[in-house]
Amino acid sequence: MIYFDNSATTKPYKEVLDSFLKVSSDYFANPSSLHRFGGQAEKLLSQAREQVAQLLQVKTNEIYFTSGGTESNNLAVKGAALRNKNKGKHLITSSVEHPSVRLAMEQLEQVGFDITYVPVDRNGRVSAADIEKAIRKDTTFISIMLVNNEVGTIQPIKEIGEMLKRYPTILFHVDAVQGIGKVPLTLHEDRIDLCSISGHKFHGLKGTGVLYVRDGVRITPLFSGGSQERALRSGTENVAGAVALAKALRMTFDRSTAGIENMRNIQNMLRQELSKNERIQINTPSENAAPHILNFSLNGIKSEVFIHALEEKEIFVSTTSACSSKKKSASTTLTAMGVPKATAESAVRISLSYDNTTEEALKVIEAIENSLKQLERVMK
Repeated sequence: MIYFDNSATTKPYKEVLDSFLKVSSDYFANPSSLHRFGGQAEKLLSQAREQVAQLLQVKTNEIYFTSGGTESNNLAVKGAALRNKNKGKHLITSSVEHPSVRLAMEQLEQVGFDITYVPVDRNGRVSAADIEKAIRKDTTFISIMLVNNEVGTIQPIKEIGEMLKRYPTILFHVDAVQGIGKVPLTLHEDRIDLCSISGHKFHGLKGTGVLYVRDGVRITPLFSGGSQERALRSGTENVAGAVALAKALRMTFDRSTAGIENMRNIQNMLRQELSKNERIQINTPSENAAPHILNFSLNGIKSEVFIHALEEKEIFVSTTSACSSKKKSASTTLTAMGVPKATAESAVRISLSYDNTTEEALKVIEAIENSLKQLERVMK
């Protein structure tokens, strides 16, 4: 099996699974309990929080554990908007955000908020200048992703953060779910107020995530309950999941230099070889793109048909994002980039991990060529 769908989810590290099992088996007490057993669980949770904070180079009290990227994004978007609704109801985002941001914005529109969706260029990139033009007196919140989950475009987060230093009352949220471990990010230096990450995107476990909230920023909780996570995210804490996330993040950062170089080399090889086929159009930009994603379209061939053709060869890739892949609709990211609907409907996404190899890539290239030839014969 060759797994090239790592943007959908990654295989957990063995050490991560071991740590989750150990904590779940031996330290299963509720960390809110007053007894010693609960105190042991609470200590492990605190240690995991400290480790994540150190790895992200932020304060410990700025780390909040969640169930993943979708919850973190919803908590950031809705929590910030609702907290500051008396100051203004204008929010800004891009036209290519993940559904967990875009649909959260749409929900807020239904209750009286005004959303500006800043367009992207043909490479799927927003500009800090266009975002600044969209700012109004009643703007309170801006959300921009670090790396686009469909085509891999890196957004100009540093430039946006620098521009927003002139607007200290506007909160800046970054969805870094696809970027952690692939693209550098400095939360404090880049003037980021809120940031979302998800454990299963970097070899942690599904159902684990983090929302970074800059010290001093206040947002409204979405859950009412027992006041866990300093009253921002109620619900009995997933101690084993938090420990596993911290372990996965540390292991990912430890391997990042060699891992990123390996992914970039494989991506370049895939781009070079696939570009030789006249049926293939590469959608991922050659500059300002993350090293792990390569999106391409197949002229005249539906992506679902092609995905299943590769699946028969035990090669696993995807169409759009995993959240949208079963809807059988054109990629909103590609259409926002100006890609024709028919081309967007034939898009395929390859996404890599540190552990993928050149040998695997060569087999995938050969399989893509053979599958295209087979499908062309059927179509005649």
